[in-house]
Amino acid sequence: MTAQTPPPVDTLLVVDVQSAFVTGPGAVPGADRLADRTADLIARARAAGALVVHLQNDGPPGAEDEPHTPGWELHHAVVPGPAETVVRKPHDDGFRDTGLGALLDGHGSRAVAVCGVMSEMCVRATARTALDRGHRVVVPHDAHATQDCPAVPGVSDAVPAAVVSRVAAYSLGSDAEVTVPAAAVTFTAPARTGVRGSAG
Repeated sequence: MTAQTPPPVDTLLVVDVQSAFVTGPGAVPGADRLADRTADLIARARAAGALVVHLQNDGPPGAEDEPHTPGWELHHAVVPGPAETVVRKPHDDGFRDTGLGALLDGHGSRAVAVCGVMSEMCVRATARTALDRGHRVVVPHDAHATQDCPAVPGVSDAVPAAVVSRVAAYSLGSDAEVTVPAAAVTFTAPARTGVRGSAG
């Protein structure tokens, strides 16, 4: 882990920045800041020709992110094209039972930045698999968020969301770069640009 400005990444994974999690009563603490930082990352990734992948969680029936409900909609506009796409996912890990791995392989992706929600669930699970697949992984410390962990009598007091996020990132181990601010993340085009792949 390093506080230095990292080398550029060629892929941005925007994890579950959906209306239910960044607007309204269910929004994560600091949702406006998170939305601003993820929007900035997306804009700079597009400008550099990096691959931008919006992960969209399909929650179960009745969940706030149930498919085709208002809460399920992506917060940021998508500019579809060979370097930007949406990958719907049924699990925390964006690689599990989706075409994300094939998509990244098809573009020759080597280094990814991971941002979004929730830090200890979908962000961490996706970043962990990216590491296991051999990608360099940057998780900007101020571009992922979660909810407070509620108190459980006899187990623990409440844990503030910022602490949960920090511990989730730290648990990725020393191979992930988790102390870099979003503003320090830079982008480059992946090895194979203009590749279309199945994002499923």
